Amino acid sequence: MFLFIYLPQSEHYNDDNYNNIIMHGCMSCKDRGSGRSARYHSFNDLVWRAVSKADIPAVKEPSGLLRTDDKRPDGVTLMTWKDGRCVTWDVTVTDTMGQSYLHLPVTSQTSGAAAEAATGRKTAKYAPLTQAYSFMAIAAETMGAINSDGIEFLDDL
Repeated sequence: MFLFIYLPQSEHYNDDNYNNIIMHGCMSCKDRGSGRSARYHSFNDLVWRAVSKADIPAVKEPSGLLRTDDKRPDGVTLMTWKDGRCVTWDVTVTDTMGQSYLHLPVTSQTSGAAAEAATGRKTAKYAPLTQAYSFMAIAAETMGAINSDGIEFLDDL
């Protein structure tokens, strides 16, 4: 299963573009500047729009969920999910060709391995949230693969 992502050339796009979700090249770039942030924001916006289209009330970047520090997930639903708890989610985009993954043979041999590794890091980062919320880490690779839990979450929407 593939999820194709439309990455608009402009910051100004509308809901019609959401319905034309297509992959626009790979999401990789050599610098860690604005391209990296643009990939993250585009993918996070895609998730936010999917939640909105499913008529699930949610809040972006809620504060106060973790009392220990200033960490904030990307969103939280205001209604309960499958297990009777609200869902918090956090999005990340990993650069499959980044130096931190090139030394790991599994990322070059298995599609989605870098996304699954990023999922583990996000889950550990937000572990305290799981006492009160369902947490969903949604990780995409620059080459297009998305972690299995992320695909399931988006599929359920």
